[in-house]
Amino acid sequence: MTQQPFSRPGAIDLSALKRPAQSPPSAGGPAAGPTGAPGTAPTGGGTAYSVDIDEQNFQATIEASMTAPVLLVFYSRTRMPESGQLADDLRSLSDEFEGRFLAGLVDIDAAPSIAQAMQIPSIPLVVAVLDGRPAPLFQDVLPLEELRTALTTVLQQLTAQGMAGRHQPRSAAPEAAGEDGEAVDPRYAAAQDALGDGDIDRAVAEYQKLVDANPADTEAAAGLAMAKVLLRTRGVDLQQAREAAAARPDDVAAQTMVADLDMLGGHVDDAFDRLVDVIRRTSGADRDQAREHLLALFGAVGNDDPRVLRGRQNLASALF
Repeated sequence: MTQQPFSRPGAIDLSALKRPAQSPPSAGGPAAGPTGAPGTAPTGGGTAYSVDIDEQNFQATIEASMTAPVLLVFYSRTRMPESGQLADDLRSLSDEFEGRFLAGLVDIDAAPSIAQAMQIPSIPLVVAVLDGRPAPLFQDVLPLEELRTALTTVLQQLTAQGMAGRHQPRSAAPEAAGEDGEAVDPRYAAAQDALGDGDIDRAVAEYQKLVDANPADTEAAAGLAMAKVLLRTRGVDLQQAREAAAARPDDVAAQTMVADLDMLGGHVDDAFDRLVDVIRRTSGADRDQAREHLLALFGAVGNDDPRVLRGRQNLASALF
């Protein structure tokens, strides 16, 4: 295939592919659930965060992009062996990024109808799918390090735009169970154990290690932000803090302390509103300090939380 620019806009046209009919449930057994529900893991070979695409799982994979990005890589080991290496590298990186994207590997020789439906002009081609809509990323075979850097940049940009969803692993080792019987992701076990022991400093250090190792890990970043809230409020008297904030309404340190305490008390909207009001009243370094603190609290709650969405709207109104 010759290189051509990829410029097809709009949603992916699935009309060329037919979804397989549902198999009837076995006698006496439970009915099979619907395939392709948003956020569900598509069937097919692969790893925890990758899937080999065929006509049966293509639609489910596209619908999974409603939860977090899906990166489709189109390749052919027969026509262009190096494109197969790109597919292998993307599969490896999908596990490294721990669910920030799902890698969908499309062998155009094994699934030509998918390449036709997507109007693929050449291989290799990597396409990002967000909310069912494709956006081409690149058409070159990149060395592993360059590919990792490129993906990190893309995911950081998406996170900055509030797109911080994460796919659930398609297959994984059994997770450890916490004291309440709830499954604990082993990646965060050390930090959560530290919190359980009341060792906030160690929890901050453990979460920081995870963030340093993978800046795209939004769950670790949220855990770090919340652990820092615990650290800042350790030993603080709530009543005294509120009295200080009431007496000094433009004291950023006093206001951010009460905002942190509100967060710990579950009064998330109150915390956000307090800091937005400070941003409206202040300027210069004080305003920057309040804004940075508010953004950190957004990260602790999670960018997909409706309270954060409201908070961001209020922040934009206060700034502009």
